This record gives sequence, C-alpha cells and structure tokens, in this order.
Amino acid sequence: MKSPILGSSYVARSVNAADSRMVNLFPEVVPEGGQMPAFLNRAPGLKFQQSVGTGPIRGLWAHQTQGADFYVVSGQQVFKLSSLTGTPTLLGSVTGTGPVSIADNGDQIIFACNPDAFVYTESTNTFVQVTDPDFPGAVTVGYLDGYFVFNPPNSQRLYVTSLLDGTQVDPLDFVSAEGSPDGVVGLIVDHREVWVFGTDSTEVWYNAGGADFPLARIQGAFNEIGCVAPYSIAKLDNSVFWLGCDARGQGIVYRASGYVGQRVSTHAVEWQIQQYPNMSDAVAYTYQQDGHAFYVLNFPTGNTTWVLDVASGVWHERAYFDNGLFSRHRGNNQCNFLGNIIIGDYANSNIYTFDLTTYADNGSPQKWLRSWRALPTGQNNLKRTAQHSLQLMFESGVGLSGNDPFDVFGLLLTEDGDFLVTESGDYIEVTATTVQGANPQAMLRWSDDGGHTWSNEHWVSIGRIGGYGQRAIWRRLGMTMKLRDRVYEVSGTDPVKLVIIDAELMISGTNG
Repeated sequence: MKSPILGSSYVARSVNAADSRMVNLFPEVVPEGGQMPAFLNRAPGLKFQQSVGTGPIRGLWAHQTQGADFYVVSGQQVFKLSSLTGTPTLLGSVTGTGPVSIADNGDQIIFACNPDAFVYTESTNTFVQVTDPDFPGAVTVGYLDGYFVFNPPNSQRLYVTSLLDGTQVDPLDFVSAEGSPDGVVGLIVDHREVWVFGTDSTEVWYNAGGADFPLARIQGAFNEIGCVAPYSIAKLDNSVFWLGCDARGQGIVYRASGYVGQRVSTHAVEWQIQQYPNMSDAVAYTYQQDGHAFYVLNFPTGNTTWVLDVASGVWHERAYFDNGLFSRHRGNNQCNFLGNIIIGDYANSNIYTFDLTTYADNGSPQKWLRSWRALPTGQNNLKRTAQHSLQLMFESGVGLSGNDPFDVFGLLLTEDGDFLVTESGDYIEVTATTVQGANPQAMLRWSDDGGHTWSNEHWVSIGRIGGYGQRAIWRRLGMTMKLRDRVYEVSGTDPVKLVIIDAELMISGTNG
C-alpha cells in the first residue's frame, strides 16, 4: 500500500493527531505525465562566495541602474561589490545592530538603520548620514515616484523625503495613519502603493500629487489586520506577505489579496510560532528559484526558520545542522544579483548563493528529514499490524564520483571495502563510509506511540554513482503495539542529490 510520505510539514499541538515534519525538503507538484503526482526536493545549499566586513550581514541590496553592483551591510559598515568574488569597496559606516531596510531611487540608496539613516549617491560617490534636523528617524523605507517613504520609530506618522533627495526632509511632509489609533510598525511599497502596517490595522496610500503632501489614503483600502514584526513584511508573487497581529491575537501569516489579508499559515505553523518567546523580531526575505516562490520567515529568539512555497501553498522548515541539532537557517536576507540569489549570514560576515546543486551549507552537512504517518488518513482501524517492509523510491545512483579524493587513484569502492596504497607503501582500508557521499545512506526510525519516543536507527544505501537500480528497502519492521499506530522518520546528511518520489509499505493485520 502507498504510505503518504508526500505532503507538507504539519506537526500539530498533539503529535498523536499529526506528526508530519519536513526539514530542508520541499514538494514539487507534477501536473501530468509523472510517476507520482509530486515529489520531494532537497532545499538549496549555501555556496560560499566570500566574507565581507566583520558581520553579521544586516542587509543586502542589488542596484543595477548605474551598473551591475550590489551592496552589503556588514556589522556597522556598508560595502559595494561589482561581482560575487570581487574585492568589496568600503563606502562608509552605519549605526545599530538590527536589520537594515534599504531602498533606492536610481541614483541614491538609503539605508534605514532604526533610527538613523544613511544615503549613498552613486553619481557623486558620496556616503553621508541623514542629518536634517527635521528627520525623525526611520524604521522601514520604500521608494515611490521620486520620494523615499519611511516611518519613524514609535509613531503614527508616515513621512516622505524631498523629491529625488533622500537627505532632505520637509518638517511638514508627513501624515498620520489615523484609520485606527494604533502606531505604525512598518511599511512597504508595492505596485506604486504604500502599505502602512500598524499594530492592529493596515492602510494603503497612493501618490495623489498633493501640493502640501503627495500621498493620499485609498478609500476602502483599510484592513483590520496589523503586523507584529516590521521586518516580516516582504513582497513576493505580485503580492505582500507579513506576520499579522490585531486586537484579538497575533501569529498568523497573511498574504494580501486585493486590499484584504488572506491567511496562508496553517494551524500547525501558527501553534509553533505561538511557542516562541518573541515573534516581534521575526525577519523575512523572499526569493524565486526554478519557478518556486519562497517566503522565508526567521525567528531569531525562536531559533527556527519557516518557509512557505507559494507555488504549492506548502510550508516546510529550513535549518542549519550543527552538533547534532537543528537551528534556524543561516540565511538572514537576500538579493538577486545578475541571476544569483545572494544570501547573507545572520551570525558572521559570510555571503553565499543558494545553489540547488550544492548539498551542504558552507561545507557543513545539510541534514534533511521527513516524518509521516505510516497509514493514510482514516485507514487506521486500531488493530495491530505486522510491518513487513518499507520501500522508499529515491532517485538512486547519485553517489559522489569525480570529486572523491580516492577517485584520483582509480579506486572503486565495494560493499566489502577495498585498500588504498599510499606513496609510502602503507595500506589504508577504505570502507563504504570512508568518503561521505560515495555510498549515500538514508536513516530510518519509527515511533509506535504517536511520535513521543523513537526506535533505533536503521540505515540503507540509496545507490552509488550509476547504481540506478538500487532499491531502498527496510525489512522486518515489527508489530505496531501500544496505540496501534506508527510514524516513520527518514533522514540523511550525505552531500548528494536527494529526491523522494514515493513510499510503499507492506503490512498484514491481526485480530488484536
């Protein structure tokens, strides 16, 4: 029978009800002609490019009006780069330690560091702090029709700078978001409209060309859903996404549908978010790769990263694997530079690219994991079953070849092991596990109490290079006792391509 390994990450408040976890894997739907209706892909790895400054990476921005350049806010310094591995040019220093909101008008780039702001002008190669005495500080910033639009900290106000000059602010160039008495949390400019997020509400403004103040509120574009985290606001798939808050609660992820917030998170994701000590520090970025559009939501104090694949509407976790434990993903921000998805590290000065053919995170193992209920929904009759075998359909034969250090000697590893003769004449026994990835493995364990406790680990090969007929089968899996239920979990760390297509389970029932 088919075992439902495909699907989303859904670990409910009660693991007995649902314990389907998915880490560093995401599904892709096959609309027609496929062996199965979907399959699971491995998440992209972090391909190291270089270290910039002292870190951490607080902001990234690609700017291609004056040439192909991108900008990195590393620690309290701003750098300009013209290539991924080129020498960074130091532009100047900034303040603060948190995320930096960035926008440009074609010539000037403004860096909002909450509360201070800094402007780099490409045409004159000058970097200055905004020192206008009428500048009230900036949390988030956007660009609209020649103006930089920003919100000060702890305020209901929305400001614009002078036309085409981010260093100047008229003391009268502001309005108050008064549709609701809440304060403004953050803003974003989308489709030439300014979405202004309060703690309990959202307003949308447009450029009405007013003589005293250019912006005006769009009538009817008022939403009684606010935002709990200013840096969770991001654009993707012709829409706006954010982590919501209103007078009734918080912790739901929304997507704009017209001027209305449409819930896109699940109860399971929302329950997980509610457990974090602080959700107001959430930081989001978005990117698109191979037609998949991803909203990546990091929770620093929660030490977790959740990702929504807009193409499928499915959530999964991204994680960094270190010392045997998962933690939040190292990616903190993103920009698209000449087709490269550049990612900045939240913990150090590294910048990477997301690469679907890199199967590690900056050289560290990238662990993938999938847990799922053995039986399809509604098919558990609460009787004991003998679980004879579980076969997973991987894309097999993906073991490493030319990059193995032993391949230069023309050595072919076998299941029984071989010997490598060194230049000094010593014999070194080479086993299947000597070169990680030469004989990639998948590890299986299971739980018969709904996901509370787990069995020992059981390993099988998913195929050396060229072993396309390799079958990943676990046999003699025992009886389901206790709750007459079983949850399987499969995982691995080998740096190889990983595709899971199907799971086939052979069982027989009992009268008990």
